Amino acid sequence: MSEPIRFYYQGQVQVVDNVAPTQTILQHLREDLHCTGTKEGCAEGDCGACTVVIGEMKDGQVELKSINSCIQFMPTLDGKALFSVEDLKQPDGKLHPVQEALVECHGSQCGFCTPGFVMSLWSLYLKQEGQATAPCRKEIDDTLSGNLCRCTGYRPIIDAAKRMGELPEVKFDKAALAKSLLDLQRSEMFVYEQDGQTFYAPRTLEQLVKVRAANPNACILSGSTDIGLWVTKQMRDLGDIIYVREVDELKTIVERDGKIEIGAGVSLTDAYEAVCRHYKDELTEMWKRFASLPIRNTGTLGGSVANGSPIGDSAPWMIALGAEIVLRGINGQRVMPLEDFYLDYMKKDMQPGEFVEAVRIPLPQANVQFRTYKLAKRFDQDISAVCAAYAITLDGNIVRNAHIAYGGMAATSKRAPRAEAALNGQVWNEATLKIAMEMLAQDYTPLSDMRASSEYRMKTAQNLLRRFWLETRPDAPLALESVSAFAYI
Repeated sequence: MSEPIRFYYQGQVQVVDNVAPTQTILQHLREDLHCTGTKEGCAEGDCGACTVVIGEMKDGQVELKSINSCIQFMPTLDGKALFSVEDLKQPDGKLHPVQEALVECHGSQCGFCTPGFVMSLWSLYLKQEGQATAPCRKEIDDTLSGNLCRCTGYRPIIDAAKRMGELPEVKFDKAALAKSLLDLQRSEMFVYEQDGQTFYAPRTLEQLVKVRAANPNACILSGSTDIGLWVTKQMRDLGDIIYVREVDELKTIVERDGKIEIGAGVSLTDAYEAVCRHYKDELTEMWKRFASLPIRNTGTLGGSVANGSPIGDSAPWMIALGAEIVLRGINGQRVMPLEDFYLDYMKKDMQPGEFVEAVRIPLPQANVQFRTYKLAKRFDQDISAVCAAYAITLDGNIVRNAHIAYGGMAATSKRAPRAEAALNGQVWNEATLKIAMEMLAQDYTPLSDMRASSEYRMKTAQNLLRRFWLETRPDAPLALESVSAFAYI
């Protein structure tokens, strides 16, 4: 039975039952509510002009996070709170400290991107409540990684981020918001239907298995960071949709049997945070360079690997570590190595009625050297030309069990069997390295496209393997700050 979408906005519960299941939050704000402060720039989650803040219940508390409203569908807002730039107006009509700081620091020129910057900075402002110190430059840069501006050069916006905490404080009442949201939480599956299209949001794994079995052709929706573009850019009809982010069993992170199991509903932010507790030096840079903060807040690690993009940044390092993917269907679980899941370009070993339940990532093991590298034209929010990952076990100075995986070099994220064979059983020295580098040319035949030529990809893939050797060689390995322009010292 279809029910209306209910969410909290501008001090009251909004009830919506007449919009298409694929109408975006941005479209609803501008076209239906006539709140036009939020802008559309790219309609693909890249520019940040559409940034809003979403509040949702998590472990009994309200969690507030910035998202891209241009690619999030309206039914995903059910049970949550929405905040746009209009919400920052104070009861006395004055500007919020975030806005006032932007004015003082001349952080706006043409102004089109400004509402998105305001909302990203407001999300940072909320995190700083009760803290004695202002946000550091690294935290500011990470917060603004999803906002692009062609006018200011960013310096005055960064100045505003530092200045906003110096102005008279405006507190946010999370407790009051939690009370409002509690009444909107559902215990049963949410079903929304409009114009012959049905949106299912199951609450339990059992419900998800049943609705998936009954609708094997329905579109599985998680973070909408890719599927959202199918609608906004390709104008595709998604048909019926099954939204998996409300399934409690898919939101868990568990460590057992030497692996960390991450449910398919866990956000990229939470997933990378959990994995980086174990692989801090090896994965933190990748975490911060993976898309942008709003994308990481909505996208999921399970959805990222299920997508199967050959240029995805998570699959290579997971394959190198020997990660597994857990699939679930009406007949139970199937578990396989992630590398076996990818059959060909955007083709995966997934049976009708199955969905991704979780991924399992091995925890660090003794004598295993692991690194991953992202090569792109800019640090923040850019698609990789080449993404490389390496894991080898060193038995003294002898290489055992070499795993080499690349993204952007083939139709799928793929291992390099000839280069691995050249390493296994050999001394980890420069002579062995050179042979393995040569073997990469037999393992891959990369394409040329707008991001890089075939020759560039091959040369940089070989050079990244050399960098891995420089960092892990038994004799005088180089520290991260010696080989990375982005190393945080």
